[in-house]
Amino acid sequence: MKTVMITGCSSGFGLESARHFLAQGWSVVATMRKPDSSLLPTSDRLRIIQLDIANADSRARAVKEAGHLDALVNNAGVGFLSAFEGTSEETVRRIFETNTFGTFEMVRAVLPQMRAKRAGIIVNVSSSVTLKPLPLLPVYTASKAALNAFTECLALELAPLGIQARLVLPGQAPSTRFGANAMAQMAGAEAPPEDYVPFIEETMIGFREQITQEPTKSEDVVKAIWRAVTDPSCPMTQAAGSDAEALFTA
Repeated sequence: MKTVMITGCSSGFGLESARHFLAQGWSVVATMRKPDSSLLPTSDRLRIIQLDIANADSRARAVKEAGHLDALVNNAGVGFLSAFEGTSEETVRRIFETNTFGTFEMVRAVLPQMRAKRAGIIVNVSSSVTLKPLPLLPVYTASKAALNAFTECLALELAPLGIQARLVLPGQAPSTRFGANAMAQMAGAEAPPEDYVPFIEETMIGFREQITQEPTKSEDVVKAIWRAVTDPSCPMTQAAGSDAEALFTA
């Protein structure tokens, strides 16, 4: 039986991916900052482990507890909407600690065991905003664009060791808690200079209109993650969702 570790399983793509892998007969290590066993079906193939990927001790403890892994899906991330000038250095570092550096270090933590057996798959979940950047997302987009470049380079150096690194680029999925959290964080963010206010208000109207649409569904992303882990012929990078696919092929 194969085992996958999935980060960020408390909601959204991570939660749905954990459910899917379980349904397909895999052993799943589902990680969450605040573990909640009620979110997933009871199974002897499921372990729920506490993990804050921005914390070094938490990462080390979680990977040790997980044990043998055939695949790692780095899905955990945090969204953030704000004009850059209204975003403090502390906030920028916090976003990168989770979306970028935390993901880097999760990869570092699992590589020794994968290298020892000359097998393993690492899937990093990024974002389609790296294909077509949007205003008010400079920090978030930069954190994910770094993840794209990291994965592309990583794939080249791990291939001779029998380890695969792949990238999934989800489109906009406004109904997930991720998108709602990003908007909520903006409401509590540092206030940008007044000069930005008219533009921000106009832009936010457009963003809120998109919430009524659903260009990317959770099942689109789950399907892409599943393929990235299980299909040997899968391309290194996959767009997930009709909007992301349109940008990827443009």
